[in-house]
Amino acid sequence: MKISRNKILKWGWIIFFSPFVLLILMILLVMIGVFGSLPSFKDLENPQRKLATSIISADGVTLGTFHVENRSPVNYEDLSPNLVNALISTEDIRFYGHSGIDFNSLARVFVKTIIGGNVTGGGGGSTITQQLALNLFSERSTNKIKRVMQKLQEWITAVKIERSYTKEEIIAMYLNTVPFGSNAFGIRAATQTFFKKDPADLNIEEAAVLVGLVNGPTMYSPVRNPERALKRRNHVISQMCKYGFISENQRDSIKNIPIDMSKYSQQDHNSGLAPYFREMIKRTMNAKKPEPGNYNSDADYQYDLYQWENNPFYGWCGKNTKANGENYNIDRDGLKIYTTIDSRMQRYAEQAVEEHIGKYLQPTFDREIKARKRLFSEDLTKKEVDNIITTAIKQSERYREMAKAGFSHSEILKTFDTPVKMTVFSWTKGDLDTTMTPRDSILYYKSLLRAAFMVIEPQTGHVKAYVGGANFKYFKYDAVKQGKRQVGSTIKPFLYTLAMQEGYTPCSEFACIQPRIELPSGEFWEPKSTTRDIHRGKMLTLKKSLALSDNWISGQLVEKFGAQALADMCHRMGIHSHMDAVPALCLGAADVSPFEMVGAYATFANKGVHIEPFFVTRIEDNKGNVIGAFVPESNEAISSETAYLMLNLMQGVVNHGTAISLRTLYVPAGQIAGKTGTSNSQSDGWFMGTMPKLTGGVWVGAEDRSVHFSGLRLGGGSNMALPIWGIFMKKVLNDNRLNISKDDVFEKPVNIQLNFDCDTVDTTEDVENRQENENIEDNRNLF
Repeated sequence: MKISRNKILKWGWIIFFSPFVLLILMILLVMIGVFGSLPSFKDLENPQRKLATSIISADGVTLGTFHVENRSPVNYEDLSPNLVNALISTEDIRFYGHSGIDFNSLARVFVKTIIGGNVTGGGGGSTITQQLALNLFSERSTNKIKRVMQKLQEWITAVKIERSYTKEEIIAMYLNTVPFGSNAFGIRAATQTFFKKDPADLNIEEAAVLVGLVNGPTMYSPVRNPERALKRRNHVISQMCKYGFISENQRDSIKNIPIDMSKYSQQDHNSGLAPYFREMIKRTMNAKKPEPGNYNSDADYQYDLYQWENNPFYGWCGKNTKANGENYNIDRDGLKIYTTIDSRMQRYAEQAVEEHIGKYLQPTFDREIKARKRLFSEDLTKKEVDNIITTAIKQSERYREMAKAGFSHSEILKTFDTPVKMTVFSWTKGDLDTTMTPRDSILYYKSLLRAAFMVIEPQTGHVKAYVGGANFKYFKYDAVKQGKRQVGSTIKPFLYTLAMQEGYTPCSEFACIQPRIELPSGEFWEPKSTTRDIHRGKMLTLKKSLALSDNWISGQLVEKFGAQALADMCHRMGIHSHMDAVPALCLGAADVSPFEMVGAYATFANKGVHIEPFFVTRIEDNKGNVIGAFVPESNEAISSETAYLMLNLMQGVVNHGTAISLRTLYVPAGQIAGKTGTSNSQSDGWFMGTMPKLTGGVWVGAEDRSVHFSGLRLGGGSNMALPIWGIFMKKVLNDNRLNISKDDVFEKPVNIQLNFDCDTVDTTEDVENRQENENIEDNRNLF
């Protein structure tokens, strides 16, 4: 059968045009949404991304983030030119010449594919704009038909993006969407993770490393695959030279530079500065309305309820909504939370805790435990110790998971006596890989000393440093705000405040004799003496008795003014924890958090005005709009005259009393008011100290109160806690940027005309106190 020429031509044209007609038809179907909706202009303006919330210090340093994906957007102006040049030369050299689709690259890819060649990085045909479209709005499919439809969606979306944005905006959007591995999403997170830099500060070789990660975050990871990463980086360097962004000499010299990963740190909730502080912020912002059944103390419930009702920051996420009516999500909405923390002071505070406990106190305690051959107090019976261990076992995650899986109690206990490989925290070595039984690991952690340290600016209430524990990765419990321990003699300044406001002065004298106070039960309370025989029965000034932390005169004062008056004074100055109005309260028989204690002590340095410790000034949304601004709450607790008298009393503690090692070892000059404190059996060591511009408080102790030093020489607050404050303040005073000077003075009220020169001559007690502290230093030098 003979086919006419016209029919051949007809079918030839049909075959020739069919692919184009089919392509146009498919594009039309994609555009009308047959294969899924395309993004609107609104979608392009507000792509649905999980943006990290940034926690920013008062001096502009990002302390860390809250995130599902660690992603914080940047603008084009925030990018290093090296980064832009590396990206364009490697991924899309004709970026500034096309409108979203590079048909030259598509043709080249088509020819290479037909011939059988492989497409290499940078030659895949997809422009930066297409990759952005895929990153923003598509899920990659392995189905070939779906992938064709997806590619058409990318093309159309890319054209939309090109019409809606400038080239610079597209580059910034693209770099904000790219995953770089190591839990870094977007260029800001990547530069912080790999180089501890902002995107604007990248040099050529660093920019090349990050651009090399774009198409293979794992394959080209400089941490997991350093050799591949180096080859990939050098390929990017060659591309930059090929297209004239760098010279041949630069190319050759840079290729010889190794990749520096010395500052690499994967950004997660456990790393970075102030992890306990950041978690406290999150806990506060996400707080729900308090329920009384969740509290051990009605005082704590009433305080939190008051905060919920009156403090706009407390439960902020649940109280505030976005334009769409949804509550803010701190992990997804890309907020910027501006805090009062000073990153330099925070670093000094963390260093001070690590230096004192890691280099001295924990090794000293370990030696004492080894020498006495027991961990727990000798007052405990074997049964009581066993109960402590059993309780710890049952509270462990291992026990809970095995019980949930159906194992019996005896089966679980057997595993606790089987050695396994594990990583534990060590004060001296950080992460320590070892092999031990889970039971031994519990005992090991029971032997570790913990610490809490907070510093505020008394005139504003701004929290400047916040160390909630030993290591947030291993210990999530925040000992600054959640932890409450007996405060010991650090409560005595509030007792002496009662005397000052009733007309007594630092030079007023009391007889050093034991008081005998009758209790409602008919029994008598008689405090033990803490002073040596040389002072007993003699007259002591209040300044001297506080310097010596004398219990007998404290007992006389509480008998005179009443325990309820002492509790009321503590509450007025910022302590909200419950206090039993009993005579023993004058010796610190109350559990209080360091957060409360620091706020209360700052009242003295702020002329009697208490300001609730304050830690967030404002919150911005991801567009930079201020959506929350906060001011601290304050009240006049005592008169400025009373506050100044108390500062004078507490300066005697530092200059002549139990805190004199602060002068001999750390801060020899400058006005410092302070008080040491030690609870029963040395379970808790405290030091509260204030200079005119900074007030700080330190608590040190073990998790269990039955784990402690055997005596006051090592277990007292002057040895346990005071050195942390001293090390910190020494670092602060040496940093001129912080504007904290030894020349700062407490402002004296104009109407105070008193003689403060009592007790200026050293007594035998002063000399003995100094000698005791010198002996402590001698012992430290031996270790």
